[in-house]
Amino acid sequence: MKKLLLILFSIVLFYSCKQNDKEIQKNVKNFEAKAEKSLKQLKEELTSEGFQTFDYIDETTNDTILMQQYFMAFLKKGPNRSQTKKEADSLQKLHLAHLGKMYDLGYADISGPFADDGVIRGITIYNVPTQEMADSLANSDPMVKTGRLVVEIHPWWAAKGFPLR
Repeated sequence: MKKLLLILFSIVLFYSCKQNDKEIQKNVKNFEAKAEKSLKQLKEELTSEGFQTFDYIDETTNDTILMQQYFMAFLKKGPNRSQTKKEADSLQKLHLAHLGKMYDLGYADISGPFADDGVIRGITIYNVPTQEMADSLANSDPMVKTGRLVVEIHPWWAAKGFPLR
């Protein structure tokens, strides 16, 4: 009797696992279809807003990766660095407020200074459709307006939605 119950339990468990596997596979296919659809929608939305994009196929996973053009602004030492400490501190506050505003408005995704005391003082990555727009936003920075910093902008490609690690 115990053997019979054990066999019946095993059959029920096996059948249950098989059904769960089918449901899981079905859910994965539905999820992939939704993800592909949303990737397509995202690409269409970006394109309609003037962004440059292209698809990249990851050879290892066969996943389609949406690449988007961003603009990396290098903030470099400018010709006018003769401000007093008080003036420089005031400009720094205005500079940080400007960068915060760019982030809050969705124009900049990341900004930060370099840790050395080199010519390039920091970067900002602009998430805007054109280099002209990135240039305009970067040049509206109070530090740039006063000449304490100058801007050098380059187009840069990155996978859409991938986080920093």
